[in-house]
Amino acid sequence: MEKVAILAITKNGISIALSLKKQFPSWKIFAPSKFSNTNSQIDWFEDSTTAKVGDLFKTHEALICIFSLGAVIRLVAPHMKDKKTDPAVVVIDDTGKFAISTLSGHLGGANQLTEDIAKVLDATSVITTAADVNKTIAVDLVGKEFGWKIDDDSTVTRVSAFMVNEEKIGVYQDAGEKDWWTPKKEFPKNVTIYNSFEELKNSNSKGYLIISDKEIEDKELLKNAVVYRPKTLVVGVGLHWDTSKDTIKEGVEFCMKKFNLSPKSIARFSSIKKESDVVGLQGLAKEWNILVDYFEKEQLAQIAIPNPSETVQAFEGTPSVSEASALRSSGGKLVVEKQKFPPNLTVAIARITK
Repeated sequence: MEKVAILAITKNGISIALSLKKQFPSWKIFAPSKFSNTNSQIDWFEDSTTAKVGDLFKTHEALICIFSLGAVIRLVAPHMKDKKTDPAVVVIDDTGKFAISTLSGHLGGANQLTEDIAKVLDATSVITTAADVNKTIAVDLVGKEFGWKIDDDSTVTRVSAFMVNEEKIGVYQDAGEKDWWTPKKEFPKNVTIYNSFEELKNSNSKGYLIISDKEIEDKELLKNAVVYRPKTLVVGVGLHWDTSKDTIKEGVEFCMKKFNLSPKSIARFSSIKKESDVVGLQGLAKEWNILVDYFEKEQLAQIAIPNPSETVQAFEGTPSVSEASALRSSGGKLVVEKQKFPPNLTVAIARITK
């Protein structure tokens, strides 16, 4: 985490905060001005602790409070919204014996932060989230380190309950990194891996974890499933310098829908390097928060592709842009061969192999 604030309101707390800062130099310490001295590592504040907590809660990824748990709960409660946006909150007692994960344990990272703090202070970590204490799969964290996105988080609570209550859970994966179960040991006894979607459907599982870049059509199964979208697709784009953002967007969305692929699994765009970046492609990349991989024409000309074009060869110096760039960027295989959108757009999609 980049933006971490430590709030200490006693002399002991300030000493603990300084110990943490030795190990985590980017963390910022905030303490009341009544304790002010010449230590430039500390931001001394005049406001009340109540006001300072509200400010730090809104502006930081994590807030470490070195005072009583009850006081912290009362101070942060008015600012809490939901687990997707609230910062991590960790509480440390005034003697540094305990580090307590208090808010946003999973998605916000408070659990991991608590473990890190406990190691530095030689303290006892206190973590109460059910998945962690039961040593089972945290449904809302699967693939987080790889950038996976949950397709619809409305089912997370239900499937998490199935998981911690040791109900039968079926898992199916056809895309993305395989080593997502971070303990790298046997799965929990209530979890079964299935090799095909049909096997999963017929498993009579109570809940489901599905890791795929394909759209899932079974609406009934989805009611009790969490679908993860790994970043596995590269969208190759062949275009003119004046191809508009809307034209590219419509073409890409058409291809994703036609070939039953999820836009949430797009890892990046790819194209040919021109004298200047195409404004339309840059605009769509910014809108979707996706990077663009550019290649020289000589690099693309070396790629074997199924649909070469003499016209593209004449104008770009390579027989392919969309297919060749998608293959070059992904290092994998085409899942959507070149689709033409006259007069000036082609789209191809390749899957990254892990």
